[in-house]
Amino acid sequence: MAIAAVALGGCSYSGKRADIAYAPSTFTAPDSQFAMVDEDAYRIGPQDIVKVTVFEVPEVSGDFEVNALGKIDMPLVGGVTAQNLTTTELAAALEKSLGAKYFQNPDVTVALKEVRSQRVTVDGSINAPGIYPVAGNLTLLQAVAMAKGVSEDANPERVVVFRTIDGRRAAAAFDLTAIREGLSPDPEIYGNDIVVVAGSRSKAAFRDVLQSLPVLSIFRFF
Repeated sequence: MAIAAVALGGCSYSGKRADIAYAPSTFTAPDSQFAMVDEDAYRIGPQDIVKVTVFEVPEVSGDFEVNALGKIDMPLVGGVTAQNLTTTELAAALEKSLGAKYFQNPDVTVALKEVRSQRVTVDGSINAPGIYPVAGNLTLLQAVAMAKGVSEDANPERVVVFRTIDGRRAAAAFDLTAIREGLSPDPEIYGNDIVVVAGSRSKAAFRDVLQSLPVLSIFRFF
């Protein structure tokens, strides 16, 4: 914590600084969504695919995609809500549904087959900070627009994106003004990215995000 305090104490939240590099070549696409998932804690989302196994009942088992309403369409029981549930919670819900009419004490297991749902966190000097679901491709400008744009106190020259690359936390800074003027490319934003817009009143939020990451990732890969 002492090291963190020293490191954060030297950070500036306005103007361009070299403590977090601007769009370095090493800031590539993140690890696959599935590789980063803690299955015990992950909350299922639309477009995710789950593998449902009902012990000794292959006719009801299989791979199921979560639809736009957050449900999977199961044989016999029909639509079952899966969104915002863990795999363990969904298995329990399926056991309850199947046991109500069709089987005595059914044994159901659920595993993530493919993670497709995307969530992006946009924070700092932004008009509507929050966690946003994303479908399809997304750029930094679009992510900021999705959060209702930067606030009046924002420093658009200092937008930091955090992501996991090769199992390590990494950060890169971007100049939103230069992107808007066509002087810099608009980088792609991926699921699980954290976008923080700097600004005079966002120091606490920016610092909180930094403190949630390993100290060395503020400056480089580790």
